[in-house]
Amino acid sequence: MHTRALKPKHGPAFLVRPLRRGDVRTVMAVFHRLSDESRRARFNGSKPCLRRTELRQLASIDATHHALVAYVDGDPLPVAIARLVRRGRSAEIAFEVADEYQQRGIGSTLARELIADARAAGVTEITALVASDNPAAIALLRRALSALDIRHEGAELSVRAAIS
Repeated sequence: MHTRALKPKHGPAFLVRPLRRGDVRTVMAVFHRLSDESRRARFNGSKPCLRRTELRQLASIDATHHALVAYVDGDPLPVAIARLVRRGRSAEIAFEVADEYQQRGIGSTLARELIADARAAGVTEITALVASDNPAAIALLRRALSALDIRHEGAELSVRAAIS
């Protein structure tokens, strides 16, 4: 996938590009744009900082790890990252959007792009683990996927959806 321009229904146009392998600066830039509450919602618990191992893992790009980064015109820093980790014909999706850009369709648009990439790669099922008190993430997944199977797993929700 190459850099391309995307336009959500209700938000700013943005450029999306694949995360480069080992690009920890981009991962950190988005992480630092998240409030404590957004970090807690994304990482299912308090996350004041990323450990080196977590940072390397989040910047890992290979045959099973794929990520997209979003940039809004006029803002020099990345505004969002969406990740997909494949396990056979299934893939887990995760995303984070800088607080000042949330609720503008960027996360939903990135999720749809990742799902299209997954479908093209032969993935037939998308999964996600979501904090049970994160209705925004569930709403985003409902917009990007159909027929969600949502189950409680402790304090988290396990989300599954078939894609064709």
